[in-house]
Amino acid sequence: MMATENSHVYHERQSLQFCLLHSLNSLFQQKGVFTRAKLNAISERLALDDSNKETWTPLSILFKPHHNAFTGNYDINVLIAALEEKGKSVVWHDRRNGVSSIDLDAPEDVLMGIVINVSVTRFAGIWRSRHWLTLRKIDGVWYNLDSDLSAPQSFLDTHKVREFLDFTMAHGGEVLLVMNEKKS
Repeated sequence: MMATENSHVYHERQSLQFCLLHSLNSLFQQKGVFTRAKLNAISERLALDDSNKETWTPLSILFKPHHNAFTGNYDINVLIAALEEKGKSVVWHDRRNGVSSIDLDAPEDVLMGIVINVSVTRFAGIWRSRHWLTLRKIDGVWYNLDSDLSAPQSFLDTHKVREFLDFTMAHGGEVLLVMNEKKS
């Protein structure tokens, strides 16, 4: 990957555990497409719809079923619901098929981008968590829009994107394809 000076590429930096929020806004290439309030509302709606309601404890105020009320840390259900509200569908990539089965040259009106969930270790190994990041093709160039990066990073070509995805999946990352046409 190469650092990029492309100022036309929208990229949000990491704040607390709001990586899903940053990933979604970077995917849509626009600030405020999603906000904390919007993702919290989606999370609350999912919790109300959940038939397996857990019993309330004092920690329930902070640790919600689909997110942490203070830091974010949203789960896959929030991602899928948020994208479906925008008419997108999410296809979980089956790692048994390998990265070569992903059509990285698909038109942007078919494949909007790729959202990845990876395991991360922070604070000298004390804190283990999951992290959301986005890859998106913009003007024919694939970019890593990870909110942990200081700036978006462009990939030299689709071969480099495949190498990145292969490495990510080999280390437990989950790859989700965001399709522009919602599947019925």
